[in-house]
Amino acid sequence: MTSANSATPGAEASDAVEIRAALLRLRRATGLQMAFGGLLQEPLRMRIAELNGAVTGALRGLAIRSGSGLGGKAIALSRPCAVTDYREARHISHEYDVPVAAEGLRSVLAVPVVVRRRVRGVLYGALRQPLALGDRTLDAAVAAARDVEQNLVVRDEVERLVAAERAPEPEGRARVREEAREIHAELRALAPRVADAGLREQLLSLCDRLTATAGPGSAVGDAGIALAPRELDVLACVATGSTNAAAAERLGLRPETVKAYLRSAMRRLGTHNRREAVVAARRAGLLP
Repeated sequence: MTSANSATPGAEASDAVEIRAALLRLRRATGLQMAFGGLLQEPLRMRIAELNGAVTGALRGLAIRSGSGLGGKAIALSRPCAVTDYREARHISHEYDVPVAAEGLRSVLAVPVVVRRRVRGVLYGALRQPLALGDRTLDAAVAAARDVEQNLVVRDEVERLVAAERAPEPEGRARVREEAREIHAELRALAPRVADAGLREQLLSLCDRLTATAGPGSAVGDAGIALAPRELDVLACVATGSTNAAAAERLGLRPETVKAYLRSAMRRLGTHNRREAVVAARRAGLLP
């Protein structure tokens, strides 16, 4: 999610997974009776999307405005906030008393999810008794929020790279770039078939000149990401638009083998699909 008010369906699904996992970890680490939260879908306004330990649906979908209630205060101040007894608390506003009371919540904490100094969401934890929440509970809630923050940073970076990859460039430069990528893929496909070790090294050295990797035949990128030679061969073909079947024919492999190498490369690169893998490999200096 590159902005607080522009989430794609895929990003929204990823949001739900991230928040759901964080709430589960929070309850397991603390013994809190309920955890809930969500990410901002527009500036200074979030919707509670995920509930863990709820006995009613009163809080689901509740829109939280900056400055309103405990979560709104956490958004406005960009720091954790807590109350020992929600309905009696004097330092928060009480717009959400009805759904909070319906769920029977008394002791509540709210921790903002902050990425690059901007609040992106809130995680809540709660008890149904008016008991003070100690430092251990607060620390666990902050740790859960930090996990979400780190995952959002990674996703933001992948989306930025994909957007940059899709951005138009001058026609002549684009043509040269595509030709270099095609030549690179052809050289990677040809090298394993060359029996002469010296000639094979020369071909791989040419690949390195196209990708600016470190050392002849190296499959270690600038970011320290290592790919096996066949993983890089497959990714080079995919980068030119080849399907698995076309890559298999080009490399003399079976389509199932190509698919296995591609999955392995995506895992090493920390990506989830072919396009993300190509973008990450280019950024790491493994592909031209």
